[in-house]
Amino acid sequence: ILQHLRNVNVLTSAEETSIKGAGQLQDQINMLTSITTAKESQSSDALQAFIESSDSEVAQLVLNATVKKHKEVLLQQYEKQRDRDSVSCPKLNISSRSLLMVDGLSDFQQKEHDLMQVGVTRGARRNHLRQLGLAKLFEPLTRVSLPPRVTLTVGVAGIGKTTWVRHFIRQWCQGTMCPDIHFVLPFTLCELNGLDKLSAERLLKITFPHLPAPSLVLNDACRTLLIFDGLDEFRSALNFSDAAPCNDPKKEISIDDLVTNIIRGNLLPDISVWVTSRPGIASLIPGGLVDRVTEIPGFSPADIQIFLNHHFSENDFATRIWAHLEAHKILMVMCYIPCICWMLAETLLYIMQSGTQESLPKTCTELYAHFCSMKAEVGEPRGREPVKSEQHHATNRKLLGNLGRLAFYSLLKHKYTFSEQDLRAYGIDLLQTQCSLGVGVLIRMESTIHTTYRFTHLTLQEFLAATFYHVSSKRAIFDLFSESTMSWPKIGFQNHFRSAFQHSQQAEDGHLDLFVRFLTGLLCPTTIKPLAGVLALGKDDGSQKVWAGGFLQSLLSSVGSVVSLRSVNLAYCLQELQHNELLRSVEEDLRQGSLAGKLTRPHCVVLGFLLHVSLECSEQTNLTGCLNYPTVKSLLPQLLYCTHLRLENNNFKDDVMELLGSLLSAKDCHIRKISLADNVISNKGAKALSRALLVNRTLTSINLKNNNIGSKGAKFLAEALKMNQALVSINLQNNSIGEEGAQGIADVLQSNRKLVSLNMRKNTIGAGGAKRIAEALKTNRTLTKLILCSNQLGDKGTVALAEALTFNHTLLSLQLQSNSISNKGMTGLTKALRLNRGLVSLNLRENSIGVEGARNMAHALQENNSLQNLDLTANLLHDDGVQAIAGAIRFNQGLTSLHLQWNFIKSTATKALAQALLSNTTIQLLDLQENTIGNEGVIHLAEALKVNASLRTLCLQGVSAGTSGAVAMAEALTSNQTLQTLEQHATKLGLNFQVGSETVRI
Repeated sequence: ILQHLRNVNVLTSAEETSIKGAGQLQDQINMLTSITTAKESQSSDALQAFIESSDSEVAQLVLNATVKKHKEVLLQQYEKQRDRDSVSCPKLNISSRSLLMVDGLSDFQQKEHDLMQVGVTRGARRNHLRQLGLAKLFEPLTRVSLPPRVTLTVGVAGIGKTTWVRHFIRQWCQGTMCPDIHFVLPFTLCELNGLDKLSAERLLKITFPHLPAPSLVLNDACRTLLIFDGLDEFRSALNFSDAAPCNDPKKEISIDDLVTNIIRGNLLPDISVWVTSRPGIASLIPGGLVDRVTEIPGFSPADIQIFLNHHFSENDFATRIWAHLEAHKILMVMCYIPCICWMLAETLLYIMQSGTQESLPKTCTELYAHFCSMKAEVGEPRGREPVKSEQHHATNRKLLGNLGRLAFYSLLKHKYTFSEQDLRAYGIDLLQTQCSLGVGVLIRMESTIHTTYRFTHLTLQEFLAATFYHVSSKRAIFDLFSESTMSWPKIGFQNHFRSAFQHSQQAEDGHLDLFVRFLTGLLCPTTIKPLAGVLALGKDDGSQKVWAGGFLQSLLSSVGSVVSLRSVNLAYCLQELQHNELLRSVEEDLRQGSLAGKLTRPHCVVLGFLLHVSLECSEQTNLTGCLNYPTVKSLLPQLLYCTHLRLENNNFKDDVMELLGSLLSAKDCHIRKISLADNVISNKGAKALSRALLVNRTLTSINLKNNNIGSKGAKFLAEALKMNQALVSINLQNNSIGEEGAQGIADVLQSNRKLVSLNMRKNTIGAGGAKRIAEALKTNRTLTKLILCSNQLGDKGTVALAEALTFNHTLLSLQLQSNSISNKGMTGLTKALRLNRGLVSLNLRENSIGVEGARNMAHALQENNSLQNLDLTANLLHDDGVQAIAGAIRFNQGLTSLHLQWNFIKSTATKALAQALLSNTTIQLLDLQENTIGNEGVIHLAEALKVNASLRTLCLQGVSAGTSGAVAMAEALTSNQTLQTLEQHATKLGLNFQVGSETVRI
């Protein structure tokens, strides 16, 4: 290799001699790479050409040495940055977490503010998304697929995109992740903002000067990963349609064209590219260029608790912070973002430790006011002289004012990173950025290219922008939104306040939403109090707060017919203002179910807000009996983000189903459960729903009970369910689907592998429909619960189902109540039970099963120990039938509950049951209500209770027992320690007795 490099005039004779004299082979290689690194690119090219053409051990050692050196440099660089990561909790380590694979970016992610994205979904992640560990991010998903060339990872500001990148780099450098990748080349895109024109090779040379040959790294002989971290912080506009194509890595082009050509694959087509970004900017990359899209999940409530317990375990601080978050859900939701979670916890801890007895912040504005106040005070000794204290406030006031001006005008330009020149342009002394306040709100990032700054979090930039606007608007005479251009005079705070909201409502991407929330919150005197000294604010009599409340409510009345997120943001502003009368009124109506007739336009907007934040909607959103077509149309964009939606008894017709169909078809849909019971939906409405189910992947449960979809509607749904792989539960009770509809559902059971629960109660499917369902059950292995009550199945339908049970051992619950089943049908069922080992619960209430059927059941129970719940209520068993069953349960070790109400049982059968309880150790519930067992029967049961240790519940209402029975039962309960419930309400005898320390009354 030295001879080759001498021949091509890369090495001088002296250099060759120095290398040979370096000692061991590895030392010679290290010197060779150092010398070639310092030379022009032709030297690197020569070295690369030799390595590519040679399969010698030395050539491989040269490559390995280059890789090793690169890993050492990166590891040293990124270990220094470990303390910047907002999460340093072992239990929340990235190695134990997963990314979420997504099909692409939704409209919601592309167009809405980061905090709005988190707020409307309550920080909940979508359940249907596939998880992918970081170690597998760049690997093929299957054995036959290719690894992705361009991988895009998105997440809102502060979610940890850079933290994930740093973690990956550290793990790769240490050899524990993606060892097949030779080179990882990370670029923080905000650091490229200061560059103009350069080539791909030049970019590598100035960023990684330790690499001897950029061309060696970029050729197809090595697997190289290039990382573009923070596309949203790249100031140059990416234009994938108009960027001039370039495939020469040596050609100098503009930095934006360079990035565009690399992502497009014109430049460096053989290397892999990993791009991280906030969703809005990520959408600029054409979907066809991206092979894999992943999303970083935020903190779940459990993660937040782990985080707090790890960092704030002393003096019960973690418990107190958690309790405060639970009481103020808007703060809890913000903690979905790890960076904000850290800021919030640090602020609350500071307040609790200060001993000032200040109440903890309840709104976002209060939180950030306390945070900035804390950063201004940290490190400053208390009890200082008034003069020095005022000097300190004056210094901070100037810095905060300049930072606010920078924050505001940069926010208008969507600019989130700043150079030193930017800071100076807004009067910010670089030395001042090193004080407590400066370090607390600004982050300094140094690289080999240049130094950049950004605010601790995007929301902090928006808060400081609001403080600037709040202070400046009281004395400004021109429009503050025009920084360097002349505008019409705009005098007075209220005019400027209106102007801010006008700009906010016109911003399609919602990037001013949080700004106006903060601006409104600053009008609350108690909110701005922590910053009163720093901002030098005069006394506030609260009049502006009152005016702003009226202004916001007037805006609520003038919003469009559809409740958009821009409109909902007005309600968020009311909350920040702590002007809560309207919010509380609508929430109280929501809680009491009294919204019917009250949903005016402002009420709809507030309801849209409550769907995001109210405790009443956290588990389920109950809008029963209060909606109609206009209100559904108005609320449609906000219903999208509910998870469990109850829309029962709203008199919905098919036109509403068209709306709800569009809702369920949306890519942003988060609904997992929806109940449309007790409406007037016909087959047309079912058709609209079925179209939605063809594309929906979030809905797991749908309730259509008591509608009128008919056989046609059932068929429409069946066609959709053959394709849908998300729905696990469907309730079609009382929909007149008939035998024809049952055939459609049966077809579903033969192909669908997700449906677990099916309720077809009261649909007159008859014996024919039962036979169709039974035939499907022979091959279905996923359905676990089937309800066919009140369907006129008769013995023929029952026998068909029984035959299916000899094949199907996965169905756990079968309900056949009120189906005119006689002994003949029972014979078929009991034969099946002798073979079936899967069924756990069997409901045969209100049929015509007699003594013979009971005897057959007894024979089955002697062989079947998998059945746990048997309900024979309201049949014709009589004493002889129950005696047979009692004989079986003496030996049965599976049955845990037995219902025998209304079966004409007398004392003789009760005695047999009592004797069975002496040996049975599994039955926990025995129901004998409305049987004339009398005192004698109760006495037999009481004797059994003195011995039995398994029975937990005994139901004896209406059993015609008197005093002697009650006395016997009371005596038994003094020794029985396991019976928990004794129901004997119909025989209140006024007897009191002691059971342990409790007094029981019968």
